[in-house]
Amino acid sequence: MNRWFPARFARLAIVISAVVVPQLVQAAAPQEVSAAITKAVAFYHSRAAAHGGYVYRYSADFTLREAEGIPGPDTIWIQPPGTPAVGMAMLDAYEATKDEKCLAAAVAAAHAVTRTQLASGGWDYSGHFDAKNRASQLYRRDGEGTLIERKKVPEGEGGWHVWKRHQNKNNYSTFDDDVSQAATRLLVRVDHALGGKDAEIKEAADFALNAIMATQYPAGGWSANWETWPSTPPPVTMYPVKSGSYPADWPRTWPKDFTGCYVLNDNTHATLMNTLLLAWTLRGDQKYLDAAKRGGDFLVTAQMPDPQPAWAQQYDADMHPSWSRAFEPSAICGRESQAAMWALLKLAAASGDKKYLAPLPRAIAYLRKSQLPDGRIARYYELQTNKPLYFERGEGGKGFVLTYSDKKASSNYGWKWGSELDTLESFGRKIYRGEPVIFPRVELERWSSPPTDQDIATILKEQKPDGSWAATDDERGVMRDANGKKTKPAGGVIYSLDFVQNVKALCASLK
Repeated sequence: MNRWFPARFARLAIVISAVVVPQLVQAAAPQEVSAAITKAVAFYHSRAAAHGGYVYRYSADFTLREAEGIPGPDTIWIQPPGTPAVGMAMLDAYEATKDEKCLAAAVAAAHAVTRTQLASGGWDYSGHFDAKNRASQLYRRDGEGTLIERKKVPEGEGGWHVWKRHQNKNNYSTFDDDVSQAATRLLVRVDHALGGKDAEIKEAADFALNAIMATQYPAGGWSANWETWPSTPPPVTMYPVKSGSYPADWPRTWPKDFTGCYVLNDNTHATLMNTLLLAWTLRGDQKYLDAAKRGGDFLVTAQMPDPQPAWAQQYDADMHPSWSRAFEPSAICGRESQAAMWALLKLAAASGDKKYLAPLPRAIAYLRKSQLPDGRIARYYELQTNKPLYFERGEGGKGFVLTYSDKKASSNYGWKWGSELDTLESFGRKIYRGEPVIFPRVELERWSSPPTDQDIATILKEQKPDGSWAATDDERGVMRDANGKKTKPAGGVIYSLDFVQNVKALCASLK
């Protein structure tokens, strides 16, 4: 016995280990994992798909469908975790198992996306296949995938000033919540998997990528929405290239007018850069990398000066932080600042240009000093004072009131965010030294990446014989019926998000 570990403590260690050390889980056989993947895809494609597309959740008997609201039977959802997210999980399944049925399911999802692409080049949150709703939208293709010949479509100068006129609501495309970006990534990936042999998917992917580049401002940023095909780029005379700066003053109440034209909110800018980098990786065309670099250049110039060298959620044309919704003030943003740094890290790793690492040390040092007592980061920090900002509901539960206290913060928003500063700093050092890196998932998900043997065992145990995963607990086992009334379906609720995350975890385990 080692003299630093007496025998009496050895016996105690054995007892403690029997109590606190979990039983080792044997890794699942690859054949079992592969079978679970193909069974899950076959089930979801055959039971949940409508016109190849998906919504957020279903009752186990598929009599109820729900997304943000109650969609009709011929409506699909584009916003993740809708159709593009499900389609990409199916493509992951094909790449992991080489099962052609998984590829066919991913292709069907891609066709659902091509047939809901708008003449403006992107997508709305949802897409429709019933005659009435299709007639009210400027879709580029009919329900069978044939391009529609139109004598005239809305096109002209790009820029926020055009969108604010709201002239073409039937042609509304959005980058908000990763909508058009996710749709584009699915098309680019499926096009690559098919070797460009599906002309419909390839053409739609090309058009979407061109829309991303055409809507990019001279400074390299993007707005959240557009309704007109930008045949000419936003003019530099209206949107000059400037550095981030503080306004002389800013309103403490919502001005009821969103004047921001550059949007980072909900990782919009970061997911656009990721989409362009994916296109460059799979297609090898320099123009996609150049556009991603312009996005990186914007983040470099948008970094605010001292005393808060991080990023805002949105900026106006003068590069001042600006309000968005009634609970999104002019402020420095913890979540979006971390997303901006992840985007810069990925760009630096892809391009080999270390200038994109330069903003990180100051931003990380500032955010470390700004961490809350529990180690998290506030979503909002007041300009100049750096006080965390929150919102409470107004009188009678209406509206929002700005406050410095989180004691009565409204429940509609994530006011605090987990710190990723240590990981960001570690990756920055590795990229600076030229070491290879594998980027983690930034947003929290149910399963870690890569998943553990215990994760896989749990996924396999929870999968039903038909290939589905159904939630039956009191919180997630409830959805709304056609009248909007809450109900608890027999057999539980099937979530697209669970399908996506579980299939991705199983695929990662095979790799």
